[in-house]
Amino acid sequence: MYRSHTCWELRASHIWSTVTLAWWVKKIRNLGSICFVDLRDRYGYTQLFADESKQDVLDQLKDVANERCLQITGIVVARPTDMINQHMLTGEIEVHIQSVTILSRSKVLPFAIDDDPKTSEEVRMKYRYLDLRRKQILTNIERRAKMNHLTRNWFTEQWFLEVQTPIFTVSSPEGARDYLIPSRVNPGHFYALPQAPQQYKQLLMVGGVDKYFQIAPCFRDEDPRADRHSCEFYQIDCEMSFVHQDDVFAVVEKYIKYLIQHFVPHKKITVDFPRLPYEEAMARYGSDKPDMRFGCELHSLQTIFTSSDFPLFMEGRNAWNDIVGLKLSGQSVSRKEIDSFTDLVKRNGWSGLGYIKRDETGVSGSLASKLSEKEKKDLTDEFDCVAWDIVFIMAGDVKTVRACMNKLRLALRDTYKLSDPNHLGFVWILDFPFFEENPDKPNGLDFAHNPFSYIQGWLEVMTRTPAKDRKTTQYDLACNGYEILSWSIRNHDPEVLIKAFEEAWYGVDEIKKRFGTMYEAFQYGPPPHGGFAIGFDRLLMILVDEDNIREVYAFPKSWRAQDVMMGAPSVIDTKELDVLGIQVKKE
Repeated sequence: MYRSHTCWELRASHIWSTVTLAWWVKKIRNLGSICFVDLRDRYGYTQLFADESKQDVLDQLKDVANERCLQITGIVVARPTDMINQHMLTGEIEVHIQSVTILSRSKVLPFAIDDDPKTSEEVRMKYRYLDLRRKQILTNIERRAKMNHLTRNWFTEQWFLEVQTPIFTVSSPEGARDYLIPSRVNPGHFYALPQAPQQYKQLLMVGGVDKYFQIAPCFRDEDPRADRHSCEFYQIDCEMSFVHQDDVFAVVEKYIKYLIQHFVPHKKITVDFPRLPYEEAMARYGSDKPDMRFGCELHSLQTIFTSSDFPLFMEGRNAWNDIVGLKLSGQSVSRKEIDSFTDLVKRNGWSGLGYIKRDETGVSGSLASKLSEKEKKDLTDEFDCVAWDIVFIMAGDVKTVRACMNKLRLALRDTYKLSDPNHLGFVWILDFPFFEENPDKPNGLDFAHNPFSYIQGWLEVMTRTPAKDRKTTQYDLACNGYEILSWSIRNHDPEVLIKAFEEAWYGVDEIKKRFGTMYEAFQYGPPPHGGFAIGFDRLLMILVDEDNIREVYAFPKSWRAQDVMMGAPSVIDTKELDVLGIQVKKE
């Protein structure tokens, strides 16, 4: 055998045992008459030493460098009392080396295997197999495995049936671009990698699998972000028959509380799954995925400035615009910081940012001279301002203003550390609009979200509620400013399904073309059903305090959607393309 123990196992109880360890040299310190070696494996590291009693070993170690792969046999001995390392699990012992075998050698590494490799992310990606040796990265892979294990066990214990749905499937409009795969045996035809297992899991409900789950791979051709991985991601995908929203919420909340208890017990849920209508979330936070662990809520200020002659506020009073403010309390804000917040707003599509400050002598700031005394008083009363509070104000198009204010709110959170990273704030967002305006459609409407979402009493609602005001059973779950879950109670009635598509100017033929299998299946007594999909990678990213989702993948794609380690995507030989009947169009 190559090893009798790992580099983490040895304790005082092993003293005078002969052991064999194997793996990489973390550090070597050759002092002439004695040489110390820190040997590292996946589990930890152990200090070993050779002295003049084993001159042949000392001679061997002279040519050994970091990251060589060694097999070492030695005797476990106690460290001198004054050299015990309380910060190491193996800190009470060391191993007196008796023999060394070099299993493999190493070139000079492109970066150091330590907490700060001092290299670019692209270099780390290219040599990801080396990056995995770093403790931070390896720990995230271990955490991912643990979360996977906990998730699978919990859903299985709750009588969910794990089903693997197909990877090669049909192209389906899910809101993003598909990845397509040409078929050799069916020339001119293509498979698509699934953006989500939505249709399959709904068909499982028709087939009698009343509680389904899967940690499902999903594939979307979207631009990456810090919280969205390129090309592929995983979701905890579930569907249940005979459920209402409350039933779905109960399952999700129990799972998440179980996961936190067993995975990150040091974290605390401080916002415990309140329910917030979509319109209220947008009005109070400027986002449908708000971070509710701190204040700085948005206030509409139109009523305060009804008679203002300041041009920006006059513009903000029409039906499509708004005047919005938020207050930052108890912080000393410098002019440089205000300028950085103004730049943030400009980068996100708006012209500028106004503010007022309250201090012992009164109100100052960029907007102070534009306000009447009454407006100043009404404004400070609106926010209950005290000394050193600052109110930021924007006016204009309501969607853009709210979006910019949300960006500002999160920037204030990060700049002034307004939230505790060990606190978790979960909030359900409900009552999403079913339709949205689309001037390209004949009736000016299109689906705002998934067209299969259900509306209770649809046929009656059609006669008394304008389409733009109808709410759907879609629900999202947000955590700390990230969307981590989305789904809905599904429309299982084919008659209602047709009516919904007709209102968005799609006919029965369009339904059959886009969702023919589901339309046919729904003719055979489908049960009412609903479910959810939790972003596995994004939730893991939040729980392990990573800022970029790539850090929770063993082999991530770059920001350009490339696997720089393997060289993908790559150019394919013309002969292989000919077999598939494909010709590449040159730019």
